[in-house]
This record gives sequence, structure tokens and C-alpha cells, in this order.
Amino acid sequence: MEEMDLHQVAEEIKDLEKKVMQGNELSKEEANFIASIPDDKIFALIASANNLRNYFRKNNVSLCSIINAKSGLCSEDCAYCAQSSRSKARIEIYPLLNKATIIEKASELYKSGARRFSIVTSGRSLSPENLSEIAGIIPDIKKIGLVPCASLGFLSEENLKSLQKAGLERYHHNLETSEAFFKKICTTHSYKDKLETIHAAFSAGLSVCSGGIFGMGETWADRIDMAFTLKYLNVDSIPLNFLIPIKGTPLGERELLHPFEALKIISLYRFILPEKEIRVCGGRLQVLSEFNSLVFAAGADGMITGNYLTTPGKKPDEDLNLVHLYGLNLS
Repeated sequence: MEEMDLHQVAEEIKDLEKKVMQGNELSKEEANFIASIPDDKIFALIASANNLRNYFRKNNVSLCSIINAKSGLCSEDCAYCAQSSRSKARIEIYPLLNKATIIEKASELYKSGARRFSIVTSGRSLSPENLSEIAGIIPDIKKIGLVPCASLGFLSEENLKSLQKAGLERYHHNLETSEAFFKKICTTHSYKDKLETIHAAFSAGLSVCSGGIFGMGETWADRIDMAFTLKYLNVDSIPLNFLIPIKGTPLGERELLHPFEALKIISLYRFILPEKEIRVCGGRLQVLSEFNSLVFAAGADGMITGNYLTTPGKKPDEDLNLVHLYGLNLS
């Protein structure tokens, strides 16, 4: 790649763009080519990813938001998470928030431009009582005008069906990384457990949101493998998170990804999953910094706005301003 000039790289990228627009899938070899594009030639990639976003997603973008509805004391040992059993990070710990608090937050975020709202809880799963409480909140979230989503750990198809009947539209369950790398970041549950939960959500009639975290020490091959797994699963929305090293977690000393690497990941996923929602989530503020304004140009068509679970995010009015500056349609 180092021997190729910008014109050669741009031509190859343009050929891949045409291939994808014609309905053909990228091969892993072609994905590896994209991963190997050096930083000084990345804007040719971003230009093509932007064309693909516009072609397949019709210039529509969406803002979603989450609430950390139950925090801390998780039994799982995920190396990146401040709420895990291995974490010594100082975070707020509290049981499931009451209905009034969750609805108040949902109303506030709707007024800020978010159109999806996800209830997120810590832990491997939830008690029957907590599940019942959340099922009772979902109809009120819909009344606000928000699309209700949830991320509640490992649930059975029966439990997921009960949430779907209550009005839940989408279930979030990240793969986090490739199957090969996963065992290096978590030992208390398996990749198979994750896949089974995703299949259960589909069987329950739910839309599925699944993606991962980048910057944990995984290789480009791991990133590409996860993208192709998500393509095979045919999930509807792919959240891309960038690791924020949190002091007290096993990954707390890792360096942040370079913003160009993060932008390349976004573009790569648009090439591999051209018709899907590509949503930039955790770490966007910290990793992209002044390059945050390029997320849509790099191929994303969605963002989480507001704060995340235990880390801060962009203010909703700033994200709305970015959408308007691009002349995009908020859906």
C-alpha cells in the first residue's frame, strides 16, 4: 500500500464503491485492502463511504438515547466495563430506577431530538420483577413519541416475547468483538450465549441492534470478522463504540484510538454493511474529538446523543446542529 499513490488508492476505492452500489458484497480480501489504507489517503475512503451512505440510506439519519436504568454490581467480568465484577472504577451503583424517573428522562431526550430511547441495565439478566416493571414502562415511552428499545442482558425468547407484546421494538445485544478475540475480554459468558440471545430476539419478533467496541487490543482481522458475522446475522442496526479506558478496569491503561482509525472503522462497516444503520456510540466524544463532525461523511447514519452508561457524551443540541449543518433528514 505504501508504494501506491493517492490516485491508485482512490481508483481502487471507487471500484469497490461501484461494486457495493451494484448490490455485490465485499470479500474479506477487499475489506483487508480498506483496512490497510494509510492515514494520508483516508479521505478518498471517506468520500466513497459518504456516497454509499447517501445511496443506501437516502440521506436520513437518526439520533437515539439511552438511560442507565440499573447501575453496577454486575456478575460478568468484561474487561472494558466499569460495572463488571473485575472493575475497581468508582461509579454510581443503584437498583432499577422507578418509572417516573425513566419517563422524565425519556421526555427530556425526545424534546432534544432523540427518536429512539433504550432502557439499559447492568447484570447478566434481570429478575422477573424488574422485567415486569420495564414491560410496564414501555407503553409510556411510546406515548411520548419515542421508539422503545432495551438492553437487558441474556433473556429467553419467552421473556423477549413478553417485552415485544408490551411494545418493545428493538433489542440491543452487542457481540463486542470477533469470536476469536472475545475470550480475551470476557470469561463469564460465551460468544455462543450472545448469538443465542440475538436469535431469540429475532424469534420474538424484535428488531436487533448489535455491534461492538474498538480499541481493546483487537486486530483489523477481528474487526472485519465481527462485521461479517453481523452481516450473516442480518441485524438491523450496528452500534460502533470506541473504548474509553476507565481507570480501575483491566483495559484502563490502553491508549485511545487515533481519530483516523476510528473514521476508517466507520467507513469499513459502511462498505461491508451498506444497507444497515451504522450508529456511532460510546467514545465518540473522546476519540474523535474535533473530527466528530466527520462521522456522517465517514458513512454513519446514526448516533447516540447525550450521556452513555458511565461516561459523558455529546450534548443533544450540538448533535442536532451537526445534522442540520450537513443538511440531513432527521428520522
